[in-house]
This record gives sequence, C-alpha cells and structure tokens, in this order.
Amino acid sequence: MKLRTLGFGSLVGVMLAAPMIAMMYVAQKWLNFSFAPFDVFDWIARLLPGPVVTFGIDRMVDMLILFGASVSGTAKTAEQSMAVGLFFVGVVVATIVVFWYVEARDQAEWSGLGPLVGVIIGIPVGLVAAYIGQSTLHPVVNFLWVFALFVTWGTLTAKSGRKLLTVPPSEITEDVHEVQEERSVQVIDRRKFLIQMGVATATITVAGAGLGRTLAVSERERLENELAAIQSRQMPDMPPMIDLPNEGDPVKPALGTRPEYTAVRDHYQIFIRSQPTVLNGDTWELPITGLVENPVNLTLSDIRNNYEPRNEFVTLSCISNRVGGDLISTTYWTGVSVQDILAEVRPRSNARYMIIKSGDGFYETVDLELINSDERIMLAYAWDGRPIPFDHGFPLRIWLPDRYGMKQPKWITEIEIVDEYVEGYWVERGWDEVARVRATSVIDTVAVDSVVEKDGQKFVPIGGIAYAGVRGISKVEIQVYNRDEWYEAELRKPLSDASWVIWRVDWPFEEGNHDFEVRAVEADGTRQVEEFNPPRPSGATGLHHKSEVVEAKEA
Repeated sequence: MKLRTLGFGSLVGVMLAAPMIAMMYVAQKWLNFSFAPFDVFDWIARLLPGPVVTFGIDRMVDMLILFGASVSGTAKTAEQSMAVGLFFVGVVVATIVVFWYVEARDQAEWSGLGPLVGVIIGIPVGLVAAYIGQSTLHPVVNFLWVFALFVTWGTLTAKSGRKLLTVPPSEITEDVHEVQEERSVQVIDRRKFLIQMGVATATITVAGAGLGRTLAVSERERLENELAAIQSRQMPDMPPMIDLPNEGDPVKPALGTRPEYTAVRDHYQIFIRSQPTVLNGDTWELPITGLVENPVNLTLSDIRNNYEPRNEFVTLSCISNRVGGDLISTTYWTGVSVQDILAEVRPRSNARYMIIKSGDGFYETVDLELINSDERIMLAYAWDGRPIPFDHGFPLRIWLPDRYGMKQPKWITEIEIVDEYVEGYWVERGWDEVARVRATSVIDTVAVDSVVEKDGQKFVPIGGIAYAGVRGISKVEIQVYNRDEWYEAELRKPLSDASWVIWRVDWPFEEGNHDFEVRAVEADGTRQVEEFNPPRPSGATGLHHKSEVVEAKEA
C-alpha cells in the first residue's frame, strides 16, 4: 500500500466515521434507534472470556486512578468512550482497506465496490443492533437503519477513493510545462474535494453531537419526570427517607471522611451494558414461574401494596472494587421480603433455586435455602423513599445481605423456580460463586488542616470507613507504617447492621511524611485479611495505606 493511499484512506475514514456516529447518536436520542457503537461493544464483551474482560476493566481502572479520576464517577463514561473509540477506529480501518482495493484494482471493478463493502459490514452490525439494542422500535427497523448507513458509507468511501487516487488519462505529450500544469490542476482538485468534504462532514458531526446532547438532557428530564409520575400514581403515600438513626452519636467523622449516607445521585453504578436499561413501569410485570403451585404476574403496585414493606440502610459494594476504592455506597432501601413472595407462589418440594433474569441480559441464581434462612433478602423498589432510578435498576432489584453486587440483579424482568443450579452471568466468567463480602477498611482522610488540641497536646484527626457485610465491625486500628504501635479508633454507631461503620482516630501530632495503614476486626473477632489479593475472583483484600505530610502550621 502506498503512503498516499494510507494517508487519504485515514483522512476520509475520519471524515466519514465522525458524522456516521453523530447521526447514530441523534437517531438514538430523537427517534429511539439503537446506538450501534454501544451495541457492538456490548456484544463483544459478552463473547470474550471472563479473564479478557477483567483485564480490560483493570487497565481502564488503572488509567482512571493514574489521572486521579473517581472510578465510580467516571468508569461508565470511560467505557462508553472506549466503545465509541473502537467503533470509530473500526470504520477508519475499513475505509483504508477500501482505498487499498481501489488502488490495486482496475477502474472497471469499482462500480459495485462501495455498496458491496457496506453490505458486508452492515449486515452483521445491523443484526447486532437489532438483537441486543435497547430500542423500542421493531428490530427490523433498527437493522435497516444501520444497514443503510453502512451502504451509504461504503458508497461514499469508494467514490472518494476514485476521486483521490486515480489519475485521469491525458494526451501523450512531451511538453514538461503541460504535464506540470495538469498535475497542479489535479492537486488543486483533490484539495478542493477534501476541503468541501471536510466542511460538510464537520458540520454534520458538530450539529449532530450538539443536537444529540440537547436531546440527551431532555431525555434525562423526561425519565425523571416519569419516575415522579410513577411515584404519584403507584406510591403516593410513601414517606421520604427517615432521619439518620445515629445523628446523636458522640463520635463525629473526621473532616474529609466520605458522607455516611450516599446521595442517590452519587451511588456507584456498575452494569454489563454501555447504557442503563430503561423499562416501562406502567406496563412492567414480574412473572414468577417454574416449580411453583401458584404462578403469578406481579405489577409494581402489587408488590408495593400486597406485601409488608421492609426498610434498611444498606451498604453495597462491587466485587471489582480495589482496596480503598470508591465502588461502595450506602443508601436507604425499601422493598418486600422474598420470603413473602415465595409464600404466595408456593414452591414445590423439588424446587431448589431461583433464577433471576434482567432486562439488560444479566442473570443470577439464588439458593432457596438462603432465602428461607434470611427474611432480610428483599425485592427492592425504592431508594431514599423514591422509586429506584432508571440507571440503578428500576423498577425492581434484589438485595442479598453479605454479598457483592455481582450477585444482585437489577432491572428484574423474570423469576423462575427450578430444581437444578445454573451459573450466573459473572460466575460463568470465572468470578466467585458465592461472592461473600470481604472485610475492608479505608482511610478517607488525614485531616492535617484540622488539628485539635487536648490537654496541651496536638492531635491529627484521621478517619474513614470499615465494612464487613452484615457481619459487623468490632474494632478498627491504625498505625504509622512498619511501626509496632497501633491506635484503636472510635467507632460511630452504624446506620444499620447492614451498613458500613465510620471510624475516627485522633493521632498524636508528629511532624514528617508518614504512611498510615488501617485494619479492621469483624464483630466475631475475625481479623480483616491483610494479605494482598486482587479483586478477581473473590474480592480484593489487603490493608489500605495513605501517605500524608504532617507539619506545624504557623498561628
């Protein structure tokens, strides 16, 4: 391949890929078509082996940490950017291939090249969009939209290749000046073509991105209004979250400790698709079938009105969370005990497991013995006294005490009672079958700017969180790294038996650059695992460290 062909192919690929993605984005936000870059990315992620997916996630998290970004706040945006970037690169590479073909073949073979390439690529991409896309439009409509875009792209690519790579035949002449003049005309013609094409595609891209962004904001407002409407229709008497039960506790968090209660908008988000799943709360029903005497189809109103509600402050942690990471949050859950649901459907004597399926393609298996042993296991429909947000699992998700989030499906659409075990989505991909929460403790802050003085001695407040599922925390200690002395922390009363504990140590002031570490003990005396283990397959372990320069401040 000539360098000229590679250069022109890359340039045209960029100019065609950008407006194509922009038009897909507008079509998704305006007309509810699928967004092919996300669909292809999600499809590839489902096909890849678990270790490969985990490797990709780990490298993405490494980059976020390297740049000091919040993993919980930016991971999904980074994933979406990766999906768009890979799609963009794929279109550019395909354009270069078409240019290479144009360069290598006779002009007579070009007439059907563009549409043919568009068909070859458009069919599989269109099928993926139709198969796993979240559009409410008919799958055939989504397929035809994507297919048409790629046929158009292929046609424009081939035409651009002919325009930029071919040299029109000219009369044979030995006049050097005429040859040079003809070449100059060709160069000017190509430049003009590229400028016109660049202006056109840039206009489409910028306009599409801007319009798509405006539509996205409007869509977000529409979804929030829809949630409010659902609450007014189906949950009109639902009280807001109660006051925090430990407000009078004398142990006050050190300045800089994360909020004890996580605002719903700040709750971490992890799900298997590039975008959250949106289900219609007014038409949604939950079928519970299989080995039951009384199969049912429950609406959201049925679940809320026909069963005794349960409320709990719950800390939820992602199994991918690293030691000291922020993929952990605490909020106020409302739902119904799964035991009450089972009492109505009456599982048969040979029933052993509950298979839960989600609107995003996720699935998990829960042992009925576990459910029968713990009435706290709930199907939750509200957070903080309001319907669970669309991007956190509306209209229904499950809570399993003492388990990582990977075992707890959101956007639940179906429950089947069966007699044989089926591996869940992440278990199939090599993650822990039980996924029991590992005890962890984190230093959030060494408050060097909030030094306190007691009896003439200065102390530096140090604080953070400790969590061991529903097993509880009995002790937290900190030390300056590699010293023998450990300082026991004061523990603030937790919001519930299922929430994290806020701890605080007032450490004797000592100037210097110090590396602090923290460890915790569970309620039954079991010590936190101090040995380092990565998140895969059973959750991260190890002690959290935090370095801080402690120095005297002038009065």
